[in-house]
Amino acid sequence: MPKAFVELRGRPLLRWALDQALGCPEVGRLVVVAPASWLVAARDIVAEALAESGRGPCDEEPGVRVDVVVGGEERRESVSAGLGVLGVDDGLVLVHDAARALTPPALFSRVVDALRSGHGAVVPGLPVADTIKTVDEAGTVVSTLDRGTLRAIQTPQGFVREVLVHAHEENLEVAVTDDAGLVELTGTPIHVVDGEAWAAKITTPEDLDAAERRLATVGGRP
Repeated sequence: MPKAFVELRGRPLLRWALDQALGCPEVGRLVVVAPASWLVAARDIVAEALAESGRGPCDEEPGVRVDVVVGGEERRESVSAGLGVLGVDDGLVLVHDAARALTPPALFSRVVDALRSGHGAVVPGLPVADTIKTVDEAGTVVSTLDRGTLRAIQTPQGFVREVLVHAHEENLEVAVTDDAGLVELTGTPIHVVDGEAWAAKITTPEDLDAAERRLATVGGRP
């Protein structure tokens, strides 16, 4: 089962992520990327989220536009598929992982505000608490990094659309773990804003348990 459809408190992570994104007033369009065999399920989840958010289309307002498209085998292919349905009017793009399902709307707004202030690429990050060492293939410590200069990077990651499109076009064969890594290769400065503990990734049973405990402390809603 894709991570986005794993349930937390009886709701798919995708639904949690949509609810949080729709809680950000700056978000006016969403593109959900899903495997082909899960498109119908994704569309159903999107429809429910829009209906309950009050941000779906109505007589008075056009509402948030949502596209659901087929992704690829790799993250880069999925992001490219999402970019493919955007137009020139979609000037700012946020790339978000549904696995970071409890990311608060305030973090989306923080990233958007930084983009609007003039940055071409923005990522949220948290200070690293643990000591980080580089280790060779034999398991021997090579060096100890200054954790004061390190940040654990989260999503949503924000970009001026042209910056992200260019990065994807220029680095087709480079292996990276996030879109900021692609943009970094183009020489575009990447600005870091404060991240959120709520934006932790939920990928393992232990992560799900931790999210359950965290939700229990706030009455079930982040």
